[in-house]
Amino acid sequence: MNLTFIDWAIVFMVMGGMFYSVSITKGLMKSVSDFLAAGRTAGRYVMSISGGIAGLGAITIVYHLEMGFVSGFALSWWGFSSALILLFITVSGWVVYRFRSTRCLTLPQFFEMRYSRKFRIFTGIVAFVSGIINFGIFPAVGARFFIYFCGLPDSLLGFSTFPLLMIILLSISLYFVYTGGQIAVIIADFFQGVFVNIVFVIMIFFLFFSVGWDQVSEALENTPLKLAQEEIVKLQSDNAFLTLSEIEQDETILEINKRYENSSRINPFKTSHVEDFNFWYFLIGIIGVMYGTMSWQGTQAYNASAKSAHEAKMGGVLAGFRGLPQGLFFLFVPVVIYVFMNHSDYQSVAGAVNATLDGLGSDTLKSQLRGPMVLSHVLPVGLMGCFAAVMFAAFVSTHDTYLHSWGSIFIQDVIMPFRDKPFDKETHLKVLRFSIFGVAIFIFLFSLLFQQNQKIALFFAITGAIFAGGSGAVIIGGLYWKRGTTAAAWTAMSTGALIAVGGIITKQISADWLADSSSLGGIKSVILYLRNINGQMYWGMGMSASALSYICVSLLGKQSSFNMDKLLNRGQYAIDEELKVVNKEPNRGWKIFGMGKEFTRNDKIIYIVNYIWTFSWTIVFIVGTVYNISNDVTNDAWMTFWKYYIFIQIGMALISIIWFTWGGFQDLSIMLKKLKSDERDHSDDGWVSN
Repeated sequence: MNLTFIDWAIVFMVMGGMFYSVSITKGLMKSVSDFLAAGRTAGRYVMSISGGIAGLGAITIVYHLEMGFVSGFALSWWGFSSALILLFITVSGWVVYRFRSTRCLTLPQFFEMRYSRKFRIFTGIVAFVSGIINFGIFPAVGARFFIYFCGLPDSLLGFSTFPLLMIILLSISLYFVYTGGQIAVIIADFFQGVFVNIVFVIMIFFLFFSVGWDQVSEALENTPLKLAQEEIVKLQSDNAFLTLSEIEQDETILEINKRYENSSRINPFKTSHVEDFNFWYFLIGIIGVMYGTMSWQGTQAYNASAKSAHEAKMGGVLAGFRGLPQGLFFLFVPVVIYVFMNHSDYQSVAGAVNATLDGLGSDTLKSQLRGPMVLSHVLPVGLMGCFAAVMFAAFVSTHDTYLHSWGSIFIQDVIMPFRDKPFDKETHLKVLRFSIFGVAIFIFLFSLLFQQNQKIALFFAITGAIFAGGSGAVIIGGLYWKRGTTAAAWTAMSTGALIAVGGIITKQISADWLADSSSLGGIKSVILYLRNINGQMYWGMGMSASALSYICVSLLGKQSSFNMDKLLNRGQYAIDEELKVVNKEPNRGWKIFGMGKEFTRNDKIIYIVNYIWTFSWTIVFIVGTVYNISNDVTNDAWMTFWKYYIFIQIGMALISIIWFTWGGFQDLSIMLKKLKSDERDHSDDGWVSN
């Protein structure tokens, strides 16, 4: 085993802390809304920390290590281009504020209120099916990480380690959900989130001082030449290449060298040949950030758990600062892993890792496990245990959240709408638990049997697009456009789902059958073309087609005007306890910057800091882009930029940990008091009366 007694002690101490955090929630869950949305009692800091770790599973860490190994520093630059879009989304409360104002417990419940009950059932089915397929590989990736990182044997107590470990980890996640529903999930996730961020920063410090910056520069700078040489060596053993004339061979080799000049891990303006994770990957992601706000339902309970729409909005604003330790980890650590695998000074590490990877059955597994294997060779005693504990916490936090989400959606939006009347409270809670257990059984079997054939991030993109490809248009149109119609919603959702499903099917067609050109050559050529489109591109096509169809069908259909005030509980339909007015007539200058009548002095300070931080990096991006277009910037200059960028991020990450931990514990105290004292409305269970 790779872990020492000290490392295992750390893992079990963290595990014990997680069980303790869940134990304090016993007796607090008294209603269906408590189980589904923590009684709508969560403050901004708890929402931000818990929601962040809920979306950060063990599989997420693995896929970021996998993606960063390919892209290096360079493509992070294009993330700056989304800063203004993210700023608009957060300060305006884009989608999040209006959805929380509806007081819906699930997104399809909102679809029933805005469109129709049949549409709720349809979207509930699409969300559930796409969600559990997407969720299906989570246990497998997490279990494989622990097996290879911890050095676990192939079998334990006579049973294969892989399925046994999945059962143990899923059982812990199920226990957390069963104990207190979303109350237990959100509180456990809060403690896990604080711990994970602290360990991330400690690991960054260790790795930064373990590898010289010159070594980082050398490894990244040599990448284009190394990739070109690998392809040339492979080509020189090809019979077709050997039949070419000497001049044609030289021209082919020259073309390869030119092409790989644009596969830099340092300079973002030379990345057109970076496989999969290139400029277009990030451009589609930037568009998807706005279009797909709240589309993905893996953490859907958090959309309804804030104690008010304003707190949900503030939680979104704070998310950027809360995510600094995670963002820095995903930027820097994969690069260090790349250095260990490619720099001549670390040949012993690369050799040991490659020896293990060579024993794996597929390139997909090798790609996923490369990062964890490197870390298992370079992290010291204690830090090995801390990282294993981080991955355990990340596994449980995402699995309990996703089990809760998909199990709840199945009951709330697929089963319940078929009934003539709502469940009674006890029956409702019982069927929710049965559904969650069913999801756990499905993902265990899926992980055991499914053969993954592409990178995790691309699998996420294409499976997520089954629902998210069309739902963005339906959500935005439903919340912001009173003329959006039910027919348009049906069209947009169907279009997005069909494009994504088509992408999944083409990926599963046998490559051997497609390679046989003796029959159906034309059809196979089309399928091959579609098969080579990655999941991110399918997501982009789904978004475009769905948005266009929603607008066109709404404009061409029968004109109607939906009562948005009633939907959003505003005007004459306003609910007193939902809106806490601080200034009835806020200064116009504050209103211009999105600070309305609910804003306290501290809220305004948070907004101002957010504006300064975002606009500063936007200016850096604009100036840097203009300068690079008109000048040839050296790799040394770019490496200097990345070095100081990391220094700044480390400083802000330390500040955010202290800030959010303090604010989070204050929110947690208020939340527990409210759950102990508040009266429950047992009719608040997601049922929509006709």
